[in-house]
Amino acid sequence: MAVQKTKKIFICSSCGNESVKWYGQCPACKEWNTFVEYEPEAETKNAKGWSAGKISPEVPPERLDMISTDDEIRFATGFSELDRVLGGGAVKGSLVLIGGEPGVGKSTLMLQICRSLSQCAGKVLYASGEESKRQLKLRADRLEVSSGNILILAETRLEAIFDTVEKEQPDVLVVDSIQTVYKSSLSAAPGNVTQIRDCTMSLLQLAKSSGIVVFIVGHVNKDGELAGPKIMEHMVDCVLYFEGERQNAYRVLRAAKNRFGSTNEVGIFEMGQKGLSEVVNPSEAMLSGRPEGAPGSCVTCTMEGTRPILAEIQSLVAKSVYGNPRRMASGVDYNRAMLLLAVLEKRAGLPIGAADAYINVIGGLRIDEPASDLAIAVSIASSCRDKAVRSDTAVFGEVGLTGELRRVNALEQRLNEVARLNIRRVVCPEAGGLPLKTPEGLEIITVRNLREAIGACLEQE
Repeated sequence: MAVQKTKKIFICSSCGNESVKWYGQCPACKEWNTFVEYEPEAETKNAKGWSAGKISPEVPPERLDMISTDDEIRFATGFSELDRVLGGGAVKGSLVLIGGEPGVGKSTLMLQICRSLSQCAGKVLYASGEESKRQLKLRADRLEVSSGNILILAETRLEAIFDTVEKEQPDVLVVDSIQTVYKSSLSAAPGNVTQIRDCTMSLLQLAKSSGIVVFIVGHVNKDGELAGPKIMEHMVDCVLYFEGERQNAYRVLRAAKNRFGSTNEVGIFEMGQKGLSEVVNPSEAMLSGRPEGAPGSCVTCTMEGTRPILAEIQSLVAKSVYGNPRRMASGVDYNRAMLLLAVLEKRAGLPIGAADAYINVIGGLRIDEPASDLAIAVSIASSCRDKAVRSDTAVFGEVGLTGELRRVNALEQRLNEVARLNIRRVVCPEAGGLPLKTPEGLEIITVRNLREAIGACLEQE
């Protein structure tokens, strides 16, 4: 009997675009040399019944108004910061992908989560393809992780992991990492686009058919995106990014995709000698050690989902000794910072066109919302004029190209957070006629343009 040869196709490792022929440049994302050969696996069923083409036995369709959502089971992970990002806790039968740079603390986070899940969810199977059992035991002793419900498996072959899952019947499965897992039925090497795509699909089928919560750890490439095909992010239910620098103690967990909750929430952790600990009060942590009376420092309030966080923005403007002035921005968008520099020179009359400018957000936090524009501009003006912003002042507002200020959203939440940290003065745009409940003892100074804001912030006490 002749064996039918499967037709080879090519897939773009950047965007997941498929083609029957190889391209030097992807027609979809315009990236070069991203097409790799992909051999679709034949429609076979593995030893334990998971099909490559079906998630579950065929069931008849149901009317939308007759479908019940009461069977969605959520449970706490033991980390309130992680529960916030997941939308209230982990959901049974979900597939969660956690990505981050090497050394940021992904394995540390997952091992600590296993300790909590073993107490509230049940049995946990930790499948490690990068570390041996002894290495994991040493890490667990350092993190003080010990539980009889945590099973350690040092295995990279997906079929062996599935065998252990059927034998032990865990409630939670952790795969660390997806780049090391492979299917023996595929000829591609581990970490290849073919292997990552098929292994992720098999894990998705496992989660949906058995109700197991599956956590996948993934690496990121030099561009900061998850290594492997983009389609891997489309298959999973949640995509979480664990961000931070090794030299910085704080780590930020963000949701890039979440089918069970909002993608605007963030979780903040602090790395210590005994692993990661939750930062319950991030505003106080971000402002700790703030110098008083130092020019170039300004406090703002940014919204991360439903959580207001106070952050310190520092700027340094100095005379340039080179032909072209240097401009650097850390924690804020570089293009946005350059736009604010141009507005300050044109609308506020600051001579910064031939000066070096450096902008930094203290604590490793990254601020993306436009409400931080005014604080960035005020910190630059403070450094340029060498005059400090009053230490009891917080600033927020969006800056337009004509120097006008636009109102921000969630104004009451920002004001309540500012008052809680004993800041008694706020400089912000007008509320636009909206009813506003001001916290007791908080002075609100409304400004209309950039010149008024700089004058209100840099006035002498």
